[in-house]
Amino acid sequence: MDTTQLLKGVLDLAVLAVLRDEDGYGYDILRRLRAAGLHEVGDASVYGTLRRLFNAGFLNTYVVPSDEGPHRKYYSVNPAGRAELQRNGKIWQGFATTMDDLLRERGAA
Repeated sequence: MDTTQLLKGVLDLAVLAVLRDEDGYGYDILRRLRAAGLHEVGDASVYGTLRRLFNAGFLNTYVVPSDEGPHRKYYSVNPAGRAELQRNGKIWQGFATTMDDLLRERGAA
């Protein structure tokens, strides 16, 4: 199964989940997603998702100066983003439960 297609459908949810407890900048968010097991996620996908979530009103941004290079734009989940995460998290959990039920091997009847 091509996991990149699955990832496209849940990347917004994954990014919100990664940012739920700790703000992050683009590459940091990408690193955390990959560390969580989403190895197929691409740089452009994450940056596009961050822009989309920000434009939708689910993220706030702020800039932190860096002594070692360009300033970093950090993203944080705001109350609307937390509500979106909770709402879509419930949808995902219901979907995952349904798929688990469908895929579970049944005993011979």
